[in-house]
Parts: sequence; C-alpha cells; structure tokens
Amino acid sequence: MDRMKNGRLQQWLRILVSMLILLRSEGLFVDITYLQSAVAKGAVCLDGSPPAYHLDRGSGTGINSWLVHFEGGGWCNNVTSCLARKNTRLGSSKYMDKNLAFSGILGNRGQFNPDFYNWNRVKIRYCDGSSFTGDIAAGNRATNLHFRGARIFLAVIEDLLAKGMKNAENAILSGCSAGGLSSILHCDSFKALLPMGTKVKCFSDAGYFINTKDVSGAQHIAAYFNDVVTTHGSAKNLPRSCTSKMKPSLCFFPQYTAQQIQTPLFLINAAYDSWQIKNILAPDVADPQRAWSKCKLDINNCSPTELRTMQGFRLNFINALTQLGASTSRGFFINSCYAHCQTEMQELWFGRSTPMLNNKTIAKAVGDWFYDRRPFQKIDCPYPCDRTCRNRVFGPEELTSI
Repeated sequence: MDRMKNGRLQQWLRILVSMLILLRSEGLFVDITYLQSAVAKGAVCLDGSPPAYHLDRGSGTGINSWLVHFEGGGWCNNVTSCLARKNTRLGSSKYMDKNLAFSGILGNRGQFNPDFYNWNRVKIRYCDGSSFTGDIAAGNRATNLHFRGARIFLAVIEDLLAKGMKNAENAILSGCSAGGLSSILHCDSFKALLPMGTKVKCFSDAGYFINTKDVSGAQHIAAYFNDVVTTHGSAKNLPRSCTSKMKPSLCFFPQYTAQQIQTPLFLINAAYDSWQIKNILAPDVADPQRAWSKCKLDINNCSPTELRTMQGFRLNFINALTQLGASTSRGFFINSCYAHCQTEMQELWFGRSTPMLNNKTIAKAVGDWFYDRRPFQKIDCPYPCDRTCRNRVFGPEELTSI
C-alpha cells in the first residue's frame, strides 16, 4: 500500500514539474495566417476554406534558417468520416485557434530549444485528412467536400518561399503523427522546391506507422490506409519510387517508401507508440469485448499476456525499421516509452526529466545529427527497462480508435 502511495506521489510530483516547465516555456503564442490566395488554386480544406499556418520569424544567426512543421491529427478514410471532420479544426480553418502555443521543437528560447530557437519556425495546420497527399479536382457537390491536401502543401511552401524561405541556408521539414508521415512522404519534394545550396533534412515524429496484423489477425491498418488513398486520390502524389513497384496504398507506410528517400531523414518514435497500440495492434474492431481497454489507457495495467503481445509489436516495429537498410544519412531515436509525439511537448523534447537514449535528449540527438556534430542511431531496450520514459496515461474518452 505504501509503495502505491509513493508511486502516486511521484507521479503527481512529475505532473507538477511538467506544469511548471510548461508555464516557463510556453509563453509564445503565434498568430494564424490564412492563405486566401490558395483558394483560387483549389488548395483548400475539406470544407473549402483556405489553408492556414503559424509563422514565428527567426532572428540573429537563425534568420536564414527555416523549420516547417506539419500538424498531426489522423485521417479520414471515407465520405462519412471526412464529413465528421468538416466542421472541426481538422477540416476547416474556420474552427482553428487564431493563436497557437509554440513549444518543444518550435520554442523560441535557447534554454528549451538550443539548436532551433532562433530559426523561422512554421506550423502548417492540418485540415485535409490525407497527410497532405490528396488531390481530386472536382469537389463533391452532394457533400461539398474537397480533397486537396497535396495542393495545400505546395501553396503553403510557395508562400513561405516568397516570404524569405527562398534565401534559406538551412531548412527542416518535420511533423508529428499524421504530420510526421507527411514529413516523410514530402521530404524529397520539399528539398526540390528549395534553392540548390540549402542544407535540407527531414524529421518525422511518431510518423513511422507499420503494416502489421491486429490482435484478431486481420490487416486492419492496411485496409484503412487503402481507403484513405482511394478517397483522397492520393496515389499520384505518393513517391513514384514506391508506387511503381507496389500497390499505391502500401506506399502510405514508411517502411516501403523511406528507403528510397534521398534527403537525410531522422525518425523519432516510441517502439510502443500509444496511437499504434490503440489503432493498429488492438483497434476496437479487433477487440469487440474491449478486453484491451485498461491496457490501452495505461501500460501499467497491461496483463502479462498483453505485454507479450506488445513485445511482439515492438519486434515488428524494429523489423520494419531495420529493413530500410544501413544509411549514414539516416538517424533514429527509438525509445521504449508508451507515448505518441515527443517533439512538440517541452517536457519530452528538452528538460530535466526528458526521455533519454544513450544519455541524450531527443533535442540533443536531433541537433547533433542535423549539424553533423555526431550521428545518432539508437534503439532502446524493451519495456520496462527505460526509467527516463514519461509513459502516457489516457482518460476513457481517449479510447476511440479508427
């Protein structure tokens, strides 16, 4: 009983420390920019509203360096699910917050973001539901839905180029979750749009979604991604090096596309990614009795059998990563936390109690890799060995899966 009380006390102390860090580091709120000129190009959100982004200008030595970060937010895989997003911030710029807190990799203080704090930092808002890959020319008259994610990507990048990114000396394309997948799929095309002499690299945070079976033995995520690609007309905007060899929807999985990417790529992911455990390994459709519910809410609640299944998922994840082959231009930070997206939150990116691998925070590993100070390719030992993890605990309302 005393051990349980001590454990709860430690958890509350960690939450308090996190809140204090957030109060100190998240003082920056950045205004939204609506890209009205994109509408004429057909580059619009699901509801036809203009795309949007937030830009905080760089200064000093970072004035000609740019970090462009994709927002995450899952996908919609058919008309019904896209209609459900249409009147939310994930389907319309009308519902987006006009001021957004920048922290973690987007923070503007050197003590919290040592390598990128004074860069031009951009967050592209996500309102298309296809990881910025869709492009169907005609709008759906019955639903007034528009599938134009690829056009949004191009329109925003062109606008940023006109606002100074054409003079970039350094540039990073990054993103979290569905945005992390975007940063992989658009990595080479981003580099192609920038000046020849620009140093360009890409970061993907929690975007390495793997093609594996769920607990019922079904290929649920493969079918889901196939529906996304079909609904949005994404095939023509996925890497041709992949679509020329296999079914286009499989090219939504980084394990089949990342090997051919020419631009240096850094992958940040939890081997027990909480989104993938909830939606790929044990989605509701594969677990109708909700036997996995407690485990998905908190990894500490997982039974020995569930943990064995999750250890198998970790091995599948590592196999999907290592099949990319060796490359000195690639970096990865794969920890054994129960987490999803670790670069946007200050307490996970860089702080006193931040997750570490090889005695390095994510921020240090990424910064060293970008500036060619030191390579970084580390995979953590299996759960529960990593004592630096900040394992996510979810509320019951967060259990909904795809």
